[in-house]
Amino acid sequence: MEEDEEQADLDTKKGNHFGHTFRLHMVTWNVATADPPEDLASLLQLNSPKSPDLYVIGLQEVYSGPLRFLSDMLFDDPWSQALISTLAPRNYIKVSAVRMQGLLLLFFSKLEHVPFIRNIQTTYTRTGLFGYWGNKGGVSVRLAFYGHTLCFLNCHLAAHMDYASERVDEFESIMDAQTFNCKKAPKIVDHRLVFWLGDLNFRIQDHGMHFVRTCINDQTYNLLWSKDQLIMMKKKEQMLQEFEEGPLDFQPTYKFDRNSDTYDSRCYRTWFGFNGKKRKPAWTDRILWRLRSKTLSPDKREEEKSSSDEKKLPQQEEEEKEKKKEEEEDEEEEYPLKIKQELYTSNMEYSISDHKPVIGIFNLQLRKMFDTPLVRLQAEGDWSADIDAMVIYSPLQPFTSSTWDWIGLYKVGFSSVLDYITYTWVKDDEVVFNEEIMQVYVSKEEIPVRGGECVLCYFSSTMQSIIGISEPFKVHESKVALEEGFLPERINGLNKAVSEDEFWK
Repeated sequence: MEEDEEQADLDTKKGNHFGHTFRLHMVTWNVATADPPEDLASLLQLNSPKSPDLYVIGLQEVYSGPLRFLSDMLFDDPWSQALISTLAPRNYIKVSAVRMQGLLLLFFSKLEHVPFIRNIQTTYTRTGLFGYWGNKGGVSVRLAFYGHTLCFLNCHLAAHMDYASERVDEFESIMDAQTFNCKKAPKIVDHRLVFWLGDLNFRIQDHGMHFVRTCINDQTYNLLWSKDQLIMMKKKEQMLQEFEEGPLDFQPTYKFDRNSDTYDSRCYRTWFGFNGKKRKPAWTDRILWRLRSKTLSPDKREEEKSSSDEKKLPQQEEEEKEKKKEEEEDEEEEYPLKIKQELYTSNMEYSISDHKPVIGIFNLQLRKMFDTPLVRLQAEGDWSADIDAMVIYSPLQPFTSSTWDWIGLYKVGFSSVLDYITYTWVKDDEVVFNEEIMQVYVSKEEIPVRGGECVLCYFSSTMQSIIGISEPFKVHESKVALEEGFLPERINGLNKAVSEDEFWK
């Protein structure tokens, strides 16, 4: 810890403000309607000595039959349940999720970062059947992480070899269509850092099946790169050129026989009874990123100027655009952000789908725009179901409060924002001490009689995020209930999921 602080001081003296590094673990996987495997340790690299700060998991073709989809609207789907039950005991909570039919995007964070993840929004775009069906398209989560705007876009694009241009059109359409209620970053491209992942369905063209499989067997993957459609399309599509990708130094992830590591060996029946071709292996499953550049090349500046001249933007709009650009450059100078990919690979251990999952691990180096939560809160006095309780909270920075803000009581080791025991509306039950300290009343009827180790969280409706978390505290068992025989001996309904020492790790 001391070494990290010394390095941060040294970086600052040198003019390098990248004082903090965060580890991001990303997964994309077309699960082909299969239920999750029992063991997700390999997928999430739980045995790694370095634990991620954030997990982002994008799935495609999650089973969405009518009955299952209706139940998933009321309860977490099996994949979300499996990931939550795996990560929650390790002190991660599900911060956000968005689903559109078979597309699912999940965002998990270590608890210590949660009060610094703000302005969370999600959206989706259908592209299947001319935009009327959600079997293809994109879902996204955007947020501010210590003040830096991030956006994660999970796509499932059009299939088949001949539709490379259509896939690019779909991607550009999704990028253009998705908007957010955020002045700083209303569109995906306005975010400081964008990740694009999913079953993008780009294929390897021109090369024959025998050559492709020989290259795979010999691990000479580089001989296939020049004919990968995404790499080819990047040479002529400006928007794609803004995205970076690590080298494809791993086996193509599609298409496999299920429950095996064998590439497609089945014979397909066509409409006229002839055997169809086997699917040629391809890197359909990808993870790319786009870091907004601080400076533009002279050619790029001239291109933007020409574009503005052609559109003849009104003077006010042009001035606003220039002002925004200057603000972005100032922010990038004062609060720099760098990204480095540490790993990009496929995971061959899982065979429930005809796709293999792809894992990308990144290090985000950044200078925090803030390092204190917006709210400090704590439980006042002893808590039990025998007496009404009080919460004290103090705004540490100005923020827009709402009548829909609430404070939740959570078990230590809770799994998501909605995994509360009870909650109270801040404005309805608030008693103002003064401008700096507020007190909120919690009825004893809402407090669990069995007690346990708990925390309090302040949820901001405006920012759709938790903006303050208390230290763990003990809720005592109800003495009244014990005396009247309502509690079986030695039963505690809120057993600790993790110890207090582990809670903030």
